[in-house]
Amino acid sequence: MADYILSCCSTADLTKEHFEERDIHYVCFHYAIDGQEYMDDLGVSMSFEEFYARMAKGADTRTSQVNISEYVTYFTQFLEKGLDIVHVCLSSGISGTINSARNAALIVQERFPDRKVYIVDSLGASSGYGLLMDTAATKRDEGLTAEELAAWIEENRLYLHHWFFSTDLSSYLPGGPISAASAIIGTALKICPLMTVDCEGKLSPREKIRTKKRAISEMAKTMMAHVQGGTDYSGKCIMSHSACREDAEAVAALIEEQVPQLKGKIEINDIGTLIGSHTGPGTVALFFMGDKRVD
Repeated sequence: MADYILSCCSTADLTKEHFEERDIHYVCFHYAIDGQEYMDDLGVSMSFEEFYARMAKGADTRTSQVNISEYVTYFTQFLEKGLDIVHVCLSSGISGTINSARNAALIVQERFPDRKVYIVDSLGASSGYGLLMDTAATKRDEGLTAEELAAWIEENRLYLHHWFFSTDLSSYLPGGPISAASAIIGTALKICPLMTVDCEGKLSPREKIRTKKRAISEMAKTMMAHVQGGTDYSGKCIMSHSACREDAEAVAALIEEQVPQLKGKIEINDIGTLIGSHTGPGTVALFFMGDKRVD
């Protein structure tokens, strides 16, 4: 058993059962819907079905990251048990939570000078961030020390690919990768932009695709162009979606036909309430290990 804990944020969008099975700890972000605040706790406080149904009806959503005080409390519970921590944060290209985590780490290490807290930027989000955590858990179980694991994550995080499209762009926030005007026009014209997370961990539109059917096909083709080993890929592949599971299943079926050696069937998760507050319903995302991400 490792003498440290592997930790991340709830925005890694794995299921509670998956986190527990892989012994990955997590700290929860926060969100509010129509003024009522909730924990981003993997659908416990509010089911994903209810959350996206309310968004589809026009509910107002707001999000907030984990603050320094919360991180201090969270880290302290493990340090008091004599455990070091490898905590991997939601991409700095999407959130500033890593700054709070780093400041909290400085505070707790003064209290526990014999312990180490390693803060790592995932440069990822949603279940892509989750796949990185799952892979890191395997490396931990293979015997890597906390320091070695933190270094491994930093060295390999850009091999984790994120590709996604959305059939409804109305929830994408001003100042993001898609302008408000483009979102309105794109939704009206049934344009499903294929987007990715770039090497700085930021959302980046790559291609404008007309119709959902074409977007599903292009997403599968994109994976085949980048995945490690092509059709011989034997690693894991994870998907997430926001209230459009059938679309995610359609992409998964195309991939499973082309990549018979996948490690298990493709896992399909819900996009959590934090990330979903910014994407809204209608987003499908695909994650796998591939060539090194470049801009």
